[in-house]
Amino acid sequence: MSVNLLDYDAQALAELMVKYGEKPFRAKQLLKWVHQRGVADFDQMTDIAKSFRSKLAADAAVTIPGLLAEQIATDGTAKWLLDVGTGNGIETVFIPEDDRGTLCVSSQVGCALDCGFCSTAKQGFNRNLSTGEIIGQLWWANNRLSAEQARIGAPLEEGGRVVSNVVMMGMGEPLANFDNVVAALRLMLDDNAYGLSRRRVTLSTSGLVPAMDRLRDACPVALAVSLHAPNDAIRDEIVPINKKYPLKELLAACNRYLEKAPRDFITFEYVMLAGVNDQPEHARQLAVLLRDVPCKINLIPWNPFPGADYKRSGRDAILAFRDIVIDAGYIVTVRKTRGDDIDAACGQLAGQVKDKTRRAEKHAAEVRPITFRP
Repeated sequence: MSVNLLDYDAQALAELMVKYGEKPFRAKQLLKWVHQRGVADFDQMTDIAKSFRSKLAADAAVTIPGLLAEQIATDGTAKWLLDVGTGNGIETVFIPEDDRGTLCVSSQVGCALDCGFCSTAKQGFNRNLSTGEIIGQLWWANNRLSAEQARIGAPLEEGGRVVSNVVMMGMGEPLANFDNVVAALRLMLDDNAYGLSRRRVTLSTSGLVPAMDRLRDACPVALAVSLHAPNDAIRDEIVPINKKYPLKELLAACNRYLEKAPRDFITFEYVMLAGVNDQPEHARQLAVLLRDVPCKINLIPWNPFPGADYKRSGRDAILAFRDIVIDAGYIVTVRKTRGDDIDAACGQLAGQVKDKTRRAEKHAAEVRPITFRP
């Protein structure tokens, strides 16, 4: 079975080089070729000795998930459903802005946290993604988008890549797949790989407190917390992990995280659910709850999906909620909805394919993981 080089961060790759009988500096060369330049054909890696290239061609590969489906919205948002085998698909979303290109990356096939308003949670949990399957989404996006930019003659960002920001906000709870996610984060930050700033990589968690402390020490990136409620009673209902790590413990962990965080604030995500958490009293409770945590608040109009028990808050309710929290002294934004003309919410496209068994089986039979090798 071939070694997938996408599974290795710098340290692991250096150790692999020793096993191959090569000098550790070969790891830096491979990182640059594979991740920085997006090259997967060993014959093109011209500063690597031919003998070692032959060894790599026989024993290693750059393997990324294959494409099952693609949707492009009128606003430029792109969603890819990628095949990770055994009939499973994961979603990766690219969101273009005037000043950045943000890639939303998945960390698991499904999710076990069972948040009622989440499309991914309704699909249940299958497995964790490997490091290669996580970083492969970024590799895929950079290559796919760069090729499109070249096709239309559009200028590329410095370094030749379109993706400038990564958010671990796709399918799954990233901190429930800690080791593989951290290895992928290290590749995103490595100057010899993707070279992203810690401030441009954001991990979103529902509140796994012990793992938040581990992340602070292992690889602190910008942190977003899926809060979604102003008190324990509501959060117990819509974010069940709160029963294990209630708000007092969660907010204490947020303050501990800030000791090493690249930003001096936590972003709290708050999905707006009509009649559930969007009333004026909820806004006032939220202002009191967060008074001791340096933060910004991102209000998210909920993305509906078939079979859900919730409704999106109306615009007037969202703006009234926002104004109350702003008047309490907080920085508050309302997330602009993107990709409304496609299956925009995480898990929607995967859920449709999963429900349509014949279609999923047809795709699985026709499209396999893409192995790039000479």
